[in-house]
Amino acid sequence: MPLNEPDAVRQLERRQPSAYLLASVRGFGQVDLQPSLWTGVLILAGLWAAGWRIGLFATLGTLISTAAAYAVRADRSGIALGLQGYCGCLTGIALVTYLGHHPATYVLTVVGALVCTLLMAALATLLTPFALSPLTAPFCLVSGVMVLGAPSFARIWHGAPKGVSSTTSGDTGITWDDLWHAFFTNVSQIFLVDAWYVGLIMLVGLACAGLRVVAFAAAGSVVGIVAAWALGAPTSLIAEGIYGYNAVLVAIAVGAVFLAPTVWNGAFALFGAAATTGLTASLTSLFKPFGGHTFTWPFILTTWVLMAAVPLLPRFRKSG
Repeated sequence: MPLNEPDAVRQLERRQPSAYLLASVRGFGQVDLQPSLWTGVLILAGLWAAGWRIGLFATLGTLISTAAAYAVRADRSGIALGLQGYCGCLTGIALVTYLGHHPATYVLTVVGALVCTLLMAALATLLTPFALSPLTAPFCLVSGVMVLGAPSFARIWHGAPKGVSSTTSGDTGITWDDLWHAFFTNVSQIFLVDAWYVGLIMLVGLACAGLRVVAFAAAGSVVGIVAAWALGAPTSLIAEGIYGYNAVLVAIAVGAVFLAPTVWNGAFALFGAAATTGLTASLTSLFKPFGGHTFTWPFILTTWVLMAAVPLLPRFRKSG
């Protein structure tokens, strides 16, 4: 998720003893494609508000991925912007969510965070000729493989934690309570958290990154709700944010980060947000038979397709 920041700031942070901690904090914000320090602080606060296990494993994964990037001498400017920490953050959350709080989960989080750093470099190399970013693909690959393989190993698998499974059917009517709950949980579910107040804290954090960022996050959430309801998705899943979190990410990425601020680009971003809602259902059905997880694959695939199309569509313009 390459983002620009004044060179003077980068130079200063490379000289400060606290550069590692600052880079790690920015890693939390980079899950939502934002390098703002305050965005990272508030998102981290939201994760700890979701529970100490979520906060702890998110922090552990981010710290390990960032440290690994320093150790292997990854690009320092990218590290300073938090680009090496966000996949470790999501990996830690995914592992404690799906494997539970056990000693083995700590070990897997460390290993997973290290592998995320390697995959970030590998995918960046493969995608650079296409002018695409790895986004959260390292997290999806590492967490998907680990969670899928965990039941085969007695020292890792302790049964699915309570609250992991979700219903796939139910009423398609929707109430005001469902709507406002979904609006906020669409934001928190990016981090696998079903808690509206966590989403609220994170939206405040996104507001610190700028009006355009929080506006597209909010618009993406609304589009995700409307698209899911129009398609007849179960109300319970809409309210839990299952169908909307990828829409939020696509709206931010395409509308507020990768493309210039034009009306056509904004419409393109919201189109992508709606499209990724349908893709979420398709990928969930694809992964379900073998116990896989959708994670943020709909966001990744939708954003890759949209951004790959831009060079041949003059109506749309990249930022910068």
